[in-house]
Amino acid sequence: MIQLSCIHWVQLDEAIRQGIGQEHRMIPLKPGLEADVTRVELNDQPYVLKIWNKESRPNIEQQYQLLQKLIQSGIQVSRPYGWGIDQHRNQVLLTSYDGVPVTRLDQEILRQMAQTLHDIHQYPVRVKEPQTEEAKQDYIPRYHFVDYFFPQVAKHQDIHHIVHNLIKQVKIRQDHFIHGDYNLGNIVEMNGKYTIIDWTNGQYGDPRYDAAWSVFLITIYNGEEYGMFYQSELQAVAGNMLDEEEGFEALAWLRWVLLSREGDVPRNAEVMRRVQHIATHNFYLQACPKFSSSAYLW
Repeated sequence: MIQLSCIHWVQLDEAIRQGIGQEHRMIPLKPGLEADVTRVELNDQPYVLKIWNKESRPNIEQQYQLLQKLIQSGIQVSRPYGWGIDQHRNQVLLTSYDGVPVTRLDQEILRQMAQTLHDIHQYPVRVKEPQTEEAKQDYIPRYHFVDYFFPQVAKHQDIHHIVHNLIKQVKIRQDHFIHGDYNLGNIVEMNGKYTIIDWTNGQYGDPRYDAAWSVFLITIYNGEEYGMFYQSELQAVAGNMLDEEEGFEALAWLRWVLLSREGDVPRNAEVMRRVQHIATHNFYLQACPKFSSSAYLW
C-alpha cells in the first residue's frame, strides 16, 4: 500500500510534512468510480487520501484550490491539506476526514441538503473575464455541457437526438457554480455535522440541471415521497432560479439511462419502476416521436 512519504507533494500542510515520516495507518475505504480512497491516521488525526488511478484524470491542483476557496466562503467542504503525484504518476489529494456517507434520510436532512445546494449555487463567480489577474477564478473549470455530462452520447443516436433538442428548448446556461453530482453518496456526516465531498465535477454550469440531477437521484433511490419533498424545499429556497424543471428532469433521466447502458449505476426492480414512472409522466420525454421508456431501458 502507498505511503505518504512515497508521494511527491506539490503542496502540503507544513505540520503534516514534518510528521510524514512517522508511523501511520492506511485503511482502504470504498473506492469510487474514478479513484481509490484511503483513510489515513497520522498523529492521532484522521485524513482521507484520494488516488486517481483509474481512467479519470481531473485537474487536482484546481480541485485543491477550489476546496480552499469554498472553505473560506463558509461552504461545508473537506479541508484540503495537500496534493501531489504518486510513484505511478497518479494524482493524489489529501483532505480532512469528515465522516461516513449519509444512510438515514428524513425531512430535516433533505431540508439541509436543499439549503446547502442553494448556497453552492450562490457562490460568487465571475462569468465574464475579470479585469485583473488576481480576480481570475481559474480553479473553476468550464466544460461543454453535452460533452461533459453525456460522454459517448454520439454512440446512442436515440438519446443523442433528444438531448440536443432538449438543450435548445431549456437554453442551457453556464452562469453559476455547481457541484455537478450532488447526491447522498457525496454527503458525509460526523457528530451531526454534514460535509459535501467529491468536487471533481465542480464547474461553471446551470443550477437547474444540478438541482434536477440531485432530485432525480433522491427520487429513484430513496422514493417518490422523498423526491417530491426535496424538490419542494429546493423550490422554496431557490425561488425563480429553478425554472424549466420538467425539461431538466428529462435531461437527468436521459443521463442516467446513458450511464446505465455503460453499466455505471446501481439498479434493481424498484429503481427501474421509479425510473419508468418518471418517464411516463414527463412531458418532454412523452412528446418525443416513437418514445418508449421500456425500449430505452432494456
